Amino acid sequence: GRNIHFGVRELAMGGIANGMLLHGGLRTYVGTFFVFSDYLKPMARLSALMKIPQIFVLTHDSIGVGEDGPTHEPIEQLAMLRSIPNMEVIRPCDRTETEGAWMAALQSKDHPTALILTRQNLAQLPGSDAEKVKLGAYITDDCEGTPDVIVIATGSEVSLAVEAKKALAAKGDSRKIRVVSMPNMEAFEKQSAEYRESVLPNSCRKRVAVEALSDFGWGKYVGLDGKTVSMHSFGASGKAELLFEHFGITAENVVKTIESL
Repeated sequence: GRNIHFGVRELAMGGIANGMLLHGGLRTYVGTFFVFSDYLKPMARLSALMKIPQIFVLTHDSIGVGEDGPTHEPIEQLAMLRSIPNMEVIRPCDRTETEGAWMAALQSKDHPTALILTRQNLAQLPGSDAEKVKLGAYITDDCEGTPDVIVIATGSEVSLAVEAKKALAAKGDSRKIRVVSMPNMEAFEKQSAEYRESVLPNSCRKRVAVEALSDFGWGKYVGLDGKTVSMHSFGASGKAELLFEHFGITAENVVKTIESL
Protein backbone atom coordinates (compact mmCIF):
# COMPACT_ATOMS: atom_id res chain seq x y z
CA GLY A 1 0.00 0.00 0.00
CA ARG A 2 0.88 3.68 0.12
CA ASN A 3 1.00 3.91 3.93
CA ILE A 4 3.58 2.55 6.36
CA HIS A 5 2.42 1.85 9.92
CA PHE A 6 5.40 2.54 12.17
CA GLY A 7 3.75 1.95 15.53
CA VAL A 8 4.97 4.05 18.45
CA ARG A 9 8.25 4.92 16.73
CA GLU A 10 8.23 8.62 15.89
CA LEU A 11 12.03 8.93 15.67
CA ALA A 12 12.35 6.00 13.26
CA MET A 13 9.33 7.19 11.29
CA GLY A 14 10.93 10.58 10.69
CA GLY A 15 14.30 9.08 9.81
CA ILE A 16 12.86 6.58 7.33
CA ALA A 17 10.66 9.23 5.69
CA ASN A 18 13.67 11.55 5.36
CA GLY A 19 15.62 8.74 3.73
CA MET A 20 12.82 8.00 1.27
CA LEU A 21 12.61 11.67 0.35
CA LEU A 22 16.37 11.92 -0.14
CA HIS A 23 16.33 8.81 -2.34
CA GLY A 24 13.77 10.44 -4.63
CA GLY A 25 10.77 9.20 -6.55
CA LEU A 26 8.27 9.74 -3.74
CA ARG A 27 6.91 12.73 -1.82
CA THR A 28 6.62 11.70 1.82
CA TYR A 29 4.82 12.96 4.89
CA VAL A 30 4.55 11.62 8.43
CA GLY A 31 1.78 11.96 10.99
CA THR A 32 1.41 11.67 14.76
CA PHE A 33 -0.08 13.47 17.77
CA PHE A 34 1.54 16.89 18.21
CA VAL A 35 2.75 16.15 21.74
CA PHE A 36 4.88 13.29 20.35
CA SER A 37 6.81 15.73 18.18
CA ASP A 38 9.23 15.61 21.13
CA TYR A 39 10.31 12.18 19.88
CA LEU A 40 10.22 13.31 16.25
CA LYS A 41 12.25 16.47 16.78
CA PRO A 42 15.76 15.18 15.93
CA MET A 43 14.56 14.06 12.48
CA ALA A 44 12.58 17.27 11.97
CA ARG A 45 15.76 19.20 12.77
CA LEU A 46 17.76 17.12 10.30
CA SER A 47 15.19 17.67 7.55
CA ALA A 48 15.57 21.42 8.09
CA LEU A 49 19.37 21.12 8.16
CA MET A 50 19.37 19.09 4.92
CA LYS A 51 16.89 21.51 3.30
CA ILE A 52 14.47 18.80 2.25
CA PRO A 53 10.71 19.44 1.96
CA GLN A 54 9.51 16.88 4.49
CA ILE A 55 5.93 17.33 5.75
CA PHE A 56 5.00 16.67 9.37
CA VAL A 57 1.25 16.36 10.03
CA LEU A 58 0.81 16.87 13.78
CA THR A 59 -2.70 16.62 15.20
CA HIS A 60 -4.40 17.03 18.60
CA ASP A 61 -2.64 20.36 19.03
CA SER A 62 -3.74 21.75 22.41
CA ILE A 63 -5.72 21.22 25.62
CA GLY A 64 -8.55 20.45 23.19
CA VAL A 65 -7.28 16.86 23.43
CA GLY A 66 -9.39 16.80 26.60
CA GLU A 67 -9.77 13.55 28.52
CA ASP A 68 -6.35 12.19 27.49
CA GLY A 69 -4.96 14.63 30.03
CA PRO A 70 -1.75 16.67 30.38
CA THR A 71 0.57 13.92 29.14
CA HIS A 72 -1.07 14.20 25.72
CA GLU A 73 -1.74 17.97 25.66
CA PRO A 74 0.98 19.99 23.93
CA ILE A 75 2.13 23.21 25.58
CA GLU A 76 5.75 24.01 24.70
CA GLN A 77 5.99 21.96 21.50
CA LEU A 78 4.87 24.76 19.18
CA ALA A 79 7.58 27.11 20.44
CA MET A 80 10.10 24.29 20.04
CA LEU A 81 9.27 23.68 16.38
CA ARG A 82 9.15 27.41 15.60
CA SER A 83 12.68 27.75 16.96
CA ILE A 84 14.16 25.34 14.38
CA PRO A 85 15.92 27.28 11.57
CA ASN A 86 14.53 26.67 8.07
CA MET A 87 11.37 25.03 9.40
CA GLU A 88 7.95 26.48 8.56
CA VAL A 89 5.23 25.78 11.12
CA ILE A 90 1.62 26.36 10.08
CA ARG A 91 -1.35 26.28 12.48
CA PRO A 92 -4.50 26.86 10.37
CA CYS A 93 -7.75 28.22 11.78
CA ASP A 94 -10.24 26.29 9.64
CA ARG A 95 -10.69 24.11 6.54
CA THR A 96 -9.83 26.97 4.17
CA GLU A 97 -6.52 27.75 5.84
CA THR A 98 -5.75 24.03 6.07
CA GLU A 99 -6.08 23.79 2.28
CA GLY A 100 -3.66 26.69 1.92
CA ALA A 101 -1.27 25.13 4.43
CA TRP A 102 -1.22 21.81 2.57
CA MET A 103 -0.54 23.56 -0.74
CA ALA A 104 2.27 25.57 0.83
CA ALA A 105 3.83 22.36 2.18
CA LEU A 106 3.60 20.65 -1.21
CA GLN A 107 5.16 23.62 -2.98
CA SER A 108 8.17 23.77 -0.67
CA LYS A 109 11.49 22.91 -2.31
CA ASP A 110 14.09 23.61 0.37
CA HIS A 111 12.51 23.44 3.81
CA PRO A 112 10.26 21.12 5.84
CA THR A 113 6.77 22.10 6.94
CA ALA A 114 4.90 21.17 10.11
CA LEU A 115 1.10 21.33 9.93
CA ILE A 116 -0.38 21.79 13.42
CA LEU A 117 -4.00 20.63 13.46
CA THR A 118 -6.73 20.42 16.08
CA ARG A 119 -8.67 17.47 17.39
CA GLN A 120 -11.92 19.42 17.83
CA ASN A 121 -14.17 20.73 15.08
CA LEU A 122 -13.62 24.35 14.09
CA ALA A 123 -15.95 27.06 12.82
CA GLN A 124 -15.43 28.02 9.18
CA LEU A 125 -14.54 31.71 9.21
CA PRO A 126 -15.74 34.03 6.43
CA GLY A 127 -12.49 36.00 6.51
CA SER A 128 -10.10 33.07 6.14
CA ASP A 129 -8.13 32.86 2.89
CA ALA A 130 -6.20 29.84 1.57
CA GLU A 131 -4.03 31.99 -0.72
CA LYS A 132 -2.99 34.34 2.09
CA VAL A 133 -1.68 31.51 4.28
CA LYS A 134 1.60 31.75 2.33
CA LEU A 135 1.96 35.33 3.60
CA GLY A 136 2.19 34.02 7.15
CA ALA A 137 -0.30 36.51 8.61
CA TYR A 138 -3.13 38.55 7.21
CA ILE A 139 -6.13 40.60 8.28
CA THR A 140 -9.15 38.34 8.69
CA ASP A 141 -11.58 40.82 10.31
CA ASP A 142 -10.74 44.50 9.92
CA CYS A 143 -11.96 47.86 11.15
CA GLU A 144 -12.18 51.27 9.49
CA GLY A 145 -8.92 53.17 9.44
CA THR A 146 -6.01 52.58 11.80
CA PRO A 147 -6.91 50.08 14.55
CA ASP A 148 -6.90 50.96 18.24
CA VAL A 149 -6.35 47.31 19.16
CA ILE A 150 -4.97 44.36 17.19
CA VAL A 151 -5.83 40.80 18.21
CA ILE A 152 -3.47 38.21 16.71
CA ALA A 153 -4.45 34.54 16.87
CA THR A 154 -3.71 31.16 15.34
CA GLY A 155 -5.58 27.92 14.81
CA SER A 156 -8.66 27.28 16.91
CA GLU A 157 -8.26 30.62 18.69
CA VAL A 158 -8.87 32.82 15.62
CA SER A 159 -12.61 32.25 16.04
CA LEU A 160 -12.32 33.37 19.68
CA ALA A 161 -10.70 36.61 18.55
CA VAL A 162 -13.54 37.24 16.09
CA GLU A 163 -16.13 36.43 18.77
CA ALA A 164 -14.45 38.83 21.21
CA LYS A 165 -14.56 41.65 18.67
CA LYS A 166 -18.28 41.06 18.12
CA ALA A 167 -18.92 40.93 21.87
CA LEU A 168 -17.21 44.27 22.43
CA ALA A 169 -19.21 45.86 19.62
CA ALA A 170 -22.41 44.50 21.16
CA LYS A 171 -21.44 46.19 24.46
CA GLY A 172 -21.13 49.51 22.66
CA ASP A 173 -17.33 49.58 22.83
CA SER A 174 -16.14 52.13 20.26
CA ARG A 175 -12.57 50.86 19.93
CA LYS A 176 -11.52 49.95 16.41
CA ILE A 177 -10.34 46.34 16.53
CA ARG A 178 -8.45 44.41 13.87
CA VAL A 179 -8.24 40.60 13.97
CA VAL A 180 -5.16 39.05 12.39
CA SER A 181 -4.75 35.36 11.66
CA MET A 182 -1.08 34.36 11.90
CA PRO A 183 -0.86 30.71 10.85
CA ASN A 184 2.85 30.88 9.96
CA MET A 185 5.23 33.18 11.85
CA GLU A 186 8.21 32.13 9.72
CA ALA A 187 6.52 33.05 6.44
CA PHE A 188 5.35 36.39 7.86
CA GLU A 189 8.92 37.32 8.77
CA LYS A 190 9.94 36.74 5.13
CA GLN A 191 7.47 39.32 3.82
CA SER A 192 8.45 42.88 2.99
CA ALA A 193 8.59 45.50 5.71
CA GLU A 194 5.75 47.30 3.93
CA TYR A 195 3.48 44.28 4.08
CA ARG A 196 4.27 43.56 7.73
CA GLU A 197 3.53 47.19 8.57
CA SER A 198 0.21 47.02 6.70
CA VAL A 199 -0.89 44.10 8.87
CA LEU A 200 0.69 45.11 12.19
CA PRO A 201 1.22 48.89 12.10
CA ASN A 202 3.80 50.12 14.59
CA SER A 203 1.42 52.89 15.61
CA CYS A 204 -0.87 50.36 17.29
CA ARG A 205 0.76 49.34 20.57
CA LYS A 206 -2.32 47.74 22.13
CA ARG A 207 -2.11 44.13 21.01
CA VAL A 208 -3.34 40.76 22.27
CA ALA A 209 -2.05 37.38 21.09
CA VAL A 210 -4.38 34.41 21.56
CA GLU A 211 -3.02 30.86 21.35
CA ALA A 212 -3.84 27.81 23.50
CA LEU A 213 -0.17 26.93 23.93
CA SER A 214 2.90 28.53 25.52
CA ASP A 215 3.24 32.28 24.97
CA PHE A 216 6.97 31.86 24.29
CA GLY A 217 7.82 33.82 21.14
CA TRP A 218 4.83 36.16 21.14
CA GLY A 219 6.66 39.05 22.79
CA LYS A 220 8.03 40.30 19.46
CA TYR A 221 4.47 40.81 18.19
CA VAL A 222 2.63 42.13 21.25
CA GLY A 223 5.49 44.24 22.59
CA LEU A 224 5.81 45.73 26.06
CA ASP A 225 2.30 47.17 25.99
CA GLY A 226 0.52 44.02 24.81
CA LYS A 227 -0.75 40.88 26.50
CA THR A 228 -1.29 37.21 25.69
CA VAL A 229 -4.16 34.82 26.29
CA SER A 230 -2.29 31.56 26.40
CA MET A 231 -1.17 28.61 28.52
CA HIS A 232 1.18 29.13 31.46
CA SER A 233 1.08 25.62 32.90
CA PHE A 234 0.50 22.04 31.86
CA GLY A 235 -3.05 21.06 30.94
CA ALA A 236 -5.48 18.77 32.75
CA SER A 237 -7.89 15.92 32.11
CA GLY A 238 -11.48 16.82 31.30
CA LYS A 239 -13.87 17.72 28.54
CA ALA A 240 -12.27 20.12 26.09
CA GLU A 241 -14.85 22.87 26.55
CA LEU A 242 -14.35 22.78 30.33
CA LEU A 243 -10.58 22.94 29.97
CA PHE A 244 -10.70 25.97 27.69
CA GLU A 245 -12.91 27.70 30.25
CA HIS A 246 -10.72 26.64 33.18
CA PHE A 247 -7.54 27.95 31.57
CA GLY A 248 -9.15 31.12 30.25
CA ILE A 249 -8.87 30.35 26.56
CA THR A 250 -12.27 31.90 25.85
CA ALA A 251 -13.76 34.83 23.97
CA GLU A 252 -14.85 36.28 27.33
CA ASN A 253 -11.26 36.33 28.57
CA VAL A 254 -10.08 37.89 25.32
CA VAL A 255 -12.66 40.64 25.87
CA LYS A 256 -11.39 41.22 29.44
CA THR A 257 -7.80 41.30 28.22
CA ILE A 258 -8.60 43.88 25.54
CA GLU A 259 -10.45 46.00 28.09
CA SER A 260 -7.43 45.87 30.41
CA LEU A 261 -5.06 47.41 27.87
